[in-house]
Amino acid sequence: MKNIIFIAPPAAGKGTYSKLLQDKYNIPHISTGDLLRDEVNKGTSLGQEIAEDMKTGKLISDDIITNLLKNRLKEEDCNNGYILDGYPRNIAQAKTYEEMLASLNKDLGLVIYLEVDKDLALNRALYRVVCPNCGASFNTKIDAFKPKEDGICDICHHQLETRKDDNEQTFLKRFDTYLENTSALINYYQEKGVLRKIKSENNDTNEIMLNKIRGVIND
Repeated sequence: MKNIIFIAPPAAGKGTYSKLLQDKYNIPHISTGDLLRDEVNKGTSLGQEIAEDMKTGKLISDDIITNLLKNRLKEEDCNNGYILDGYPRNIAQAKTYEEMLASLNKDLGLVIYLEVDKDLALNRALYRVVCPNCGASFNTKIDAFKPKEDGICDICHHQLETRKDDNEQTFLKRFDTYLENTSALINYYQEKGVLRKIKSENNDTNEIMLNKIRGVIND
């Protein structure tokens, strides 16, 4: 199984498809956000430092993220591939990551960019409901993504919630900022020949998107 980096703008479904791939191929889904939260929960001195930075809104240093990620990639469950989510975010981090992989004797693998039109992404975001317990995401307007029971998670049956930042003004700003900040990274991976683009269409169900992604992985 190839190592995978997922790049996607807000509401493209990256978290959902990462979870589906994780279940399908039995490989870990590694989120840098989760790595930071896990370290905080451990109560280590580093975790306390991270918690303080998060509390004050200070950006977490690249060195901290790099070290946490390197330690995670050394674990045995990463030997047969993994899905990386939230890193790298820029070319400097991409180069640091490649140095890390070389030291661990691991391949870069594939970079999958999930394309989604802004209007479609906005429509998904405004009607998105998420499960605070298991992280599953649903949509109250799009039939293919509606929960089986209104307001209840299909997976763990927990009460669904809306995200505070899922309003039009905030979302559009997040979407444009993301594209602006990642365009250079996308070009970087395209020039290296490892980027694969997958377009998310309005009527694409999770199953259709998963098949598109699997087709790219198995190519």
